[in-house]
Amino acid sequence: MRRIVILGAGFAGVQAAIELERKLGGDPGVEILLVNEHNYFLFTPLLPQIVSSYINPRHIVQPVRDIRGRRRFHFRRDTLQSIDVAARRVQCTGGALNYDTLIVALGSQTDYFHVSGAREHTFDFKSLEDAVVLREHVIDLCEHADHTAGADRVPLLTFVVVGGGYTGVELISELQDFLFHYVVPRYRGIPRAEIQLILLEAAPEILRGIDPALAAHAGKRLRVEGITIRTNARVTRCFEGGVEINGEETIRSATLVWASGVRAHPLVEALPGPHDRIGRAIVNEHLQLEGHPEVFVVGDSGAAVTAAEAPRIAPVAMDHGRIAAHNIVSAGTDGRPLESYRYVSQGTLVSLGMNYAVVSVGGLHFRGYFAWLFWNAVHLYKLVGLKKQVQVALDWSLATIFPRDAAIIRRPRHCRFCNPTLPPDS
Repeated sequence: MRRIVILGAGFAGVQAAIELERKLGGDPGVEILLVNEHNYFLFTPLLPQIVSSYINPRHIVQPVRDIRGRRRFHFRRDTLQSIDVAARRVQCTGGALNYDTLIVALGSQTDYFHVSGAREHTFDFKSLEDAVVLREHVIDLCEHADHTAGADRVPLLTFVVVGGGYTGVELISELQDFLFHYVVPRYRGIPRAEIQLILLEAAPEILRGIDPALAAHAGKRLRVEGITIRTNARVTRCFEGGVEINGEETIRSATLVWASGVRAHPLVEALPGPHDRIGRAIVNEHLQLEGHPEVFVVGDSGAAVTAAEAPRIAPVAMDHGRIAAHNIVSAGTDGRPLESYRYVSQGTLVSLGMNYAVVSVGGLHFRGYFAWLFWNAVHLYKLVGLKKQVQVALDWSLATIFPRDAAIIRRPRHCRFCNPTLPPDS
């Protein structure tokens, strides 16, 4: 039996599994196996709305077995340890898996750029757990700031996001929504004027890669909403309770979120052949690994030579997954040409909080409330499964009528107010 193994259940991996099932699902001589360390697919574009208590965390994850439904492909929840392309074998904690064809779709990890203390003293923002932990941390700080006086409350009410890309901008916009529109009216000891929201970007501008006029408007909008944007602000050190900028200025803050950059998964960096500056495997136009045509590297793990600068966004990953599946089928059929990947922008959508967004689609640029409705519609459409679409739509609808749910479900483990005996580096 021919075995096709897919590593990773993100946008690229799930799309590849669905496409392969559609094309090869009726072939009893083919086994399609999807492997991932979590048993769900995470819709990452909505992670910032978890932090602001806008939507329920469970509503943006879809169990892989529900996505599979009656499809024939198999799923295995396991942790990957190594990839041996010479032996055509991947090693997982649950044992070795041999393959005939491999799709590597392992996504990315946070890149701290060797900044001292960044890994230890900032909040990562890549996973569902990261978003939930950050949400409860923010609420916990507000609980303590409500009855803390003097200079001690300054870092509690100072929230710093490092990175002025899509993620950083949408995250700080959601924090602004939550803090100014939910916390201030309900926490009587926290006046709006004492809340500081700071976005740090090392480059001269935020939202690089989108229409300059829209990016400038987005920056102006954020400033009007009370967010401080610091460009040319390179973080040189992070420490407990603060951050250093350009080697000379420090900001005291109990909340530092790192949304600045990504690198390829370590096992992708270990693959043979050339890699780009962030560790992605450089693959040919058909998304095949150099010297190993049976290995396809897709999504945030691969950089096609025909579109090396394509943005690391969901539509690109889904295109990679579809093309890899097409080429696997074509490679097994004599005379069928392989499809080449070419990046074609499908537009840009950036949410700036409740009721406002900037959008660039098909040469049209618009902003404001209708852009926000368009942003919602697109993301709702791309959610996997009718159940999740209905749940998120209901979350959005109810948030316009009722207060957000700001309950702390778990006792904060790293809070020095709740746990005064914590060691310094915990």
